[in-house]
Amino acid sequence: MANHKQISRSSMQEPKVRLVKSHRPRRRFHPKVFINHTIETIAIISLLLTGFSGVGAMGCWGLEIIESNANPNIIISGWEQHKNICLGAMLVCFSGFLGSALIGASFSIQRDKF
Repeated sequence: MANHKQISRSSMQEPKVRLVKSHRPRRRFHPKVFINHTIETIAIISLLLTGFSGVGAMGCWGLEIIESNANPNIIISGWEQHKNICLGAMLVCFSGFLGSALIGASFSIQRDKF
């Protein structure tokens, strides 16, 4: 019986473990930061697409010249259509870059209250 009392006392003397909830601050949604990151992302992507479309247009232009020199009877070649598509895509992407830059500048002007 003495052994039983020792076991019950030792189990009572063990420290109690408390679960402590971490008080990490919650990340809040900031619409201004979201808008700024969105505009920056659109500007970067549109510049990259403008560059790639420009390279594609230059390649199609070169192949169009090679094809016209090889066969002068061709009036409209397939490369000319590809070149026009690439130039159109380049124009659209560059317009997207200019638009995002304009929107970003207008937001920064509103923030600075000029």
